[in-house]
Amino acid sequence: MLKFLRIVGSFLIALVLGGSLSSAWAAFPEKPIKIIIGFPAGGPLDAHMRLLSDKLQAVLGQPVIIDYKAGAGGAVGAQSVMQSPPDGYTLLLANTGTMVINPAIYTKSPYDTLKDFQPIARTAQQPLALIVNKDVSANTLKEFVTYAKANPGKLNYGSAGNGGISHLVPEMLKSETGIFMVHIPFKGSAPAFTDLIAGHVQFMAESVPQAANYAKQGKVKALAVTSAKRNPALPNTPTVIETGIANLEVVGFYGILAPKGTPPEVTNKLSGAFKETLESPEIQKRMIEQGADPAYLNADQFTKYLAAEMPRWAKAVKQAGAKLD
Repeated sequence: MLKFLRIVGSFLIALVLGGSLSSAWAAFPEKPIKIIIGFPAGGPLDAHMRLLSDKLQAVLGQPVIIDYKAGAGGAVGAQSVMQSPPDGYTLLLANTGTMVINPAIYTKSPYDTLKDFQPIARTAQQPLALIVNKDVSANTLKEFVTYAKANPGKLNYGSAGNGGISHLVPEMLKSETGIFMVHIPFKGSAPAFTDLIAGHVQFMAESVPQAANYAKQGKVKALAVTSAKRNPALPNTPTVIETGIANLEVVGFYGILAPKGTPPEVTNKLSGAFKETLESPEIQKRMIEQGADPAYLNADQFTKYLAAEMPRWAKAVKQAGAKLD
């Protein structure tokens, strides 16, 4: 009888504790939420988050603070979030490079995306634009490849950092066409664009929203986009495949991750908040105009998507011969 009472007592305590833990997260969030970006202010991830932040704050009922921890192709910011308490108050806004290319391109990656993080939501998909300094004597991708072959070793390409998609795509183009360019990594897209416009680097592969903005101002020339179809933000710019120069189709993505161990109640609440934000007609309209696709996936869907993307990008890294210590 005594043993039975102990079992019943333990069961009741577990129920009470379980209820207490659930109710503890029922009021989430109760303070501001910090979103870490592993690149400097002024880049495409920054612009994406600023587009979402007002609506997201209204949905969550708490301020959303953007914090920048640049370095190592987004790895510095990722590590910062990985080491944060798993309570939903510190999140990572990351791109394709940080999530799935870095683990493949670095021989000793400081994190494992699926083991060290809890995916929350995919927020966007977008192709890249292949762009050149306005003074480069090439107006099409075919002309640029011809120009690069005539000037081996004299052309530099900038990227947002070692290991990112803006590093890998030019390497894929080099592999496809046989051209040679020197890689100059920067700590984010914003400083890379500054040097592209100044002519210190001649070529970049960058997200369409950012590239289209500079192309429309006449500061750079857009030669091609890496999607299967032309992009609304650059309607007169052909796809790489259209040019016949290379068989290159690449679409990057953005997403939100939390530290591993974040409670399911918090994960689901945050994922739902991003869903509601991305369903806003005004936000969808602005994203599409800028060249991005509002491509929401919930936590479970995003986890499966990342698991499928990682081997695909590992193969692309191997084929391009891009590897970093």
